[in-house]
Amino acid sequence: AGAGQRAPDFTLPDTRGKPVRLTDFRGKFVVLEWTNPRCPFVRKHYDSGNMGATQKMARGQGLVWLSINSTEKASSDYLEPAKLAAWLTERKGVATAVLMDEEGTTGRAYNAMTTPHMYIVDPQGLLVYAGAIDSIPSARVADIDKATNHVKMALADIAAGKPVATPMSRAYGC
Repeated sequence: AGAGQRAPDFTLPDTRGKPVRLTDFRGKFVVLEWTNPRCPFVRKHYDSGNMGATQKMARGQGLVWLSINSTEKASSDYLEPAKLAAWLTERKGVATAVLMDEEGTTGRAYNAMTTPHMYIVDPQGLLVYAGAIDSIPSARVADIDKATNHVKMALADIAAGKPVATPMSRAYGC
């Protein structure tokens, strides 16, 4: 799924088993973040506080943030829901909800190929951003300050009432 396309609807359980539907948030901007705590690229953004700060910025603007884990149960990278929620909270993650996509259905619908893979859905349900969190595809924390945070730039465009200037980038990660 790419910018300009309709965001595929989904219903996924959060880490407590409560179903969450994308259409529940129609009328709001929604950030989708594919995550996997075992991935060094995800750890870079969480351990440094960058992902939490980006989430806080989005939530402060009234956006919804959904973190989605599409890791299958059979994978050695799989964390059960309670452990996943605890890991994200320990690293100052402030997502609206953390969702489990163990079958990978939603990940495939979005063509989410990496973690972190980021999407922003507009209030009408169209994708206005798809790609990486930032411009430097590395697992080094030192690169965060040098990189352009595509999601923060998109949030600034949204706050200014402008179209997202960079609607797509190449996702990187695991």
